[in-house]
Amino acid sequence: MTKLLLTLVLLAGFGSVSLAQSLDDYLIKAAENNPELKAAYNNYLAASERGNQVSLPDPELQVGFFFRPMERFMGNQQADIRLMQMFPWFGTLKTQESEANQMALARYQLFLNAKNNLFYQFRIAWYALAELQQEIRITEENLEILRKYERMALIRFESASSSAAGPNSTPMASSSNSSVSAGAGGMNAMSNSSQSMSSSSKSSGMSSPSEMSATGPGMTDVLRIRMQINVLENDLQLLEANKLPLQVELNKLMNGDLDSEIANPEPLLPFELSIDKQLILDSISANNPMLAMYDAELMALESQKEMAKLDGRPMLGAGVNYMPFKPRIEDGMSMGGNDMIMPMVTMSLPIYRKKTNARIKEAELLQESVRFKKENTLNQLEIAWSKAIRDFEDANRKVTLYDSQLELAKQNLSLLLTAYATNGQDFEEVLRAQQLVLDYEFSKIAAITKQHNAIAMLDMLSAASLHSYSN
Repeated sequence: MTKLLLTLVLLAGFGSVSLAQSLDDYLIKAAENNPELKAAYNNYLAASERGNQVSLPDPELQVGFFFRPMERFMGNQQADIRLMQMFPWFGTLKTQESEANQMALARYQLFLNAKNNLFYQFRIAWYALAELQQEIRITEENLEILRKYERMALIRFESASSSAAGPNSTPMASSSNSSVSAGAGGMNAMSNSSQSMSSSSKSSGMSSPSEMSATGPGMTDVLRIRMQINVLENDLQLLEANKLPLQVELNKLMNGDLDSEIANPEPLLPFELSIDKQLILDSISANNPMLAMYDAELMALESQKEMAKLDGRPMLGAGVNYMPFKPRIEDGMSMGGNDMIMPMVTMSLPIYRKKTNARIKEAELLQESVRFKKENTLNQLEIAWSKAIRDFEDANRKVTLYDSQLELAKQNLSLLLTAYATNGQDFEEVLRAQQLVLDYEFSKIAAITKQHNAIAMLDMLSAASLHSYSN
């Protein structure tokens, strides 16, 4: 079983992108251990054994003994032994075997469908975990940026307080000059400037807002940014907590322990599909296991209909009748004693045609039912295909949009940082711009994940892998 499952997984045609290596390993493990897939495979094995059950009817042996030997002309008959073998009409056994094989093939297609569903479910959870890891990384980076902003705001507040303490104080001017040069260099230069001034803020003892005047200039900036930091820290805790159910789901799909370690997925990359969507639909029509299952059921029902016709034909039987005789003495002479062997031929007479016609009609109606089911399944597959294509194309547009919006948002943030470094105003706009950058980064990751989810759906529908068609 394991070898067959492993072969099926390897033949699934996984893409050779960087994240697929570890994902393929987990998919193989899931295919080997998932209980639902094992159940589907055992159903197929059980159905395949039905072909071995097709054989001739068991021969019939009849043995009769006389308590008192029956006097016959040939002597005293002591027993009557008959052996009979019935033979169905020509072609019946072959038709039965064909039906059993087609039903086994239908079970095999159900197994393939279960495998595709398992892989789809695993991929969706895996991509969700990859998206979550990216969100955690970006949130941590933004927290670090906000903490740098906090130090900058504290330095500005301290400089303003020192300037207000006496007319000869100069820290404010020096701070402004350094801030101007930082703003001209962008956010990174601003961060470096804040780090160089942090030592002066510590030496002056202005490290806690409780020690500062609530009405001092710049204090509102410090409070705003600390509120933003609190929100991000809470979001980060939620993101970390969301990892647990995804790891449990992946472990249970592999029938492993709840707390087994799952390797961190590599970041998802944008996916560009270089194959016509009509070809994908053609692949679905040709390769989907459910459609193949209905084809196998139609062939099995055709064999059932043929069997019903053959069962309406006579059955032939051949056998032998053996009667042992014992000699008897009459008038002092031995009479008879020669055993008799008599060949026999028999034939059934299927004169009651009603049940035969009903069985033929039943098979025909079942065939119509399967055709309707196949047609409906094909319709549902085409609907699912259209939705997956829509989701993929929508995700493509969003990735392009968020790339552009993210670039503009970063430029806007840089300009606002420059303005703040120059005149110390619009710090709330800086925070809004920073939040906008964070939102666009999250939205881009979600759009890329949506791309991969749509491809996973198309993989499941077409029973193939589209990663080889990625640019």
